Amino acid sequence: MDTRKRLQALQREANPVAAAAAPARAAVPDHPACMIGGGQTCEHALVDRDLNRLLFDYERTVRSRFTRIVDVLKRISTHQHDANFTERAQQLASEQLGFDLPSQVLEDAWVCGLDLSALHSRCIFSGLKSCVDNARAEQAGWRQRMPLDENFLRSCGYHTVDISPCSDGRLQGVSPYVLRILPGPNVRVKAYAGALFDVEVDVCDWAQREVERLSGAMVDGERLNYLKIAVYHFSSSSPNGHGCAAHGSNDRQATEAALKRLQHELRAAIDRTFGAGAAPDVLLIGVDTDLDALRIHLPDGFGEVNPHRYFETAQVYRDTLGLAPEAARKRIAEIVADAEGMGGWGQGNGRMHEGMRRLVLALAEANLSQIEYVIKHHTGRYATIGHDEECIVAGEAVRPLQLRNLFYFAHLDTIEEGAPDMDVGIEIFAKLNVAHGLPVPVLVHFEYDARIPESRERSIARGRRVRDAIEARYPDLVARGLLNCAIAVSDRTGGECCAFVADDAVDDH
Repeated sequence: MDTRKRLQALQREANPVAAAAAPARAAVPDHPACMIGGGQTCEHALVDRDLNRLLFDYERTVRSRFTRIVDVLKRISTHQHDANFTERAQQLASEQLGFDLPSQVLEDAWVCGLDLSALHSRCIFSGLKSCVDNARAEQAGWRQRMPLDENFLRSCGYHTVDISPCSDGRLQGVSPYVLRILPGPNVRVKAYAGALFDVEVDVCDWAQREVERLSGAMVDGERLNYLKIAVYHFSSSSPNGHGCAAHGSNDRQATEAALKRLQHELRAAIDRTFGAGAAPDVLLIGVDTDLDALRIHLPDGFGEVNPHRYFETAQVYRDTLGLAPEAARKRIAEIVADAEGMGGWGQGNGRMHEGMRRLVLALAEANLSQIEYVIKHHTGRYATIGHDEECIVAGEAVRPLQLRNLFYFAHLDTIEEGAPDMDVGIEIFAKLNVAHGLPVPVLVHFEYDARIPESRERSIARGRRVRDAIEARYPDLVARGLLNCAIAVSDRTGGECCAFVADDAVDDH
């Protein structure tokens, strides 16, 4: 919930009579999976409630690092003319936020006033750093229970699963939460605006994994395949206002654009380059970001995906609610078979192979837990169905960060080719932050390979070039103090993760 919404909530609590007299909100459609509060028990036999509890504990822990920032900075600002201001400010930050503030900013406050823009961004970056540093311990519980792990994916016939969701912050937890796929070295997540991934980059990624498979570097690699998943999104309660910004909230356009990128560009490029039949398996998934329910588009016997051949897990939840586990699984298999065998616009050429079927059935079952997660912990629909990100991450993903609406991600190598993604992010934060006088925090992050000499130094230099290009692209925001960048790097194969470059925003502590 953004600052304005938090203030509105506080006003309603302070004056319930006025709130009751206010115009009623537009009616929210019935929940498609379960009638919440309608005398029906929303407890499905196939839901892992222990895993849901662990995921919710993690969500609350991460959120707590950011929810107090504005209030703490307000308190600090009231003391900026005190004789012991620096010590008082550091004490408040340490006690309430868990980290120190940059001393120089505090010590310079007496000259031109406290630079709250710089402090706000510094707090966001420090919060992200805390999330990364504590990820191993804080994610341990849910990682051990995640149903779709590497062994399961291999049993479906896949050595690598490459997922490209939209860079929208609502999909930043898509792997562990929505799909319940365990993030790891063989599960890659690369987000792009509108799920429009870079075909050339994906061809190179696929080719590298094929070399590793053919060289014998993978166990049982000769019998395993590569899977590319594109994930678009839509909003069931506000289809014209809170769909995919990159596609103008046009669900049909989002679906067709992602499918075109998968089928007519990626698969075609690999087949034409490496020979017919070389192309990897592909899967197209839509996410209703109000509910985290899935729309899974089914491939046919030749791996071709049809935008009209799909089923939706919200309906699966409703149709199987109240059934015993085995009866529910049997019914899910029937629903998938019915969708697979549809005629007309959705007709395909044969049935999908058994490994893909096994994966689709598992995705459908696992997502029932996420639907119930939103029902139990977020009253069926998220309170904020739109954007509520804390910052923009530009460059390469910070892999340990796995949570809805934590950040907007702009995947890029240079600002020129990543400009559309950055522009969408800046447009989002113009409403979230700039409209309320808060800056846009941008973390520029790149990975390096410690095995390669000077790789870290080149990544830092690359980060600086991208930072400079971002600041040059949005000079008005920079001039107004409403765009603050930091640079961090991570070792792709080692232990260093999200290490901030000391001369930018966050020193290593």
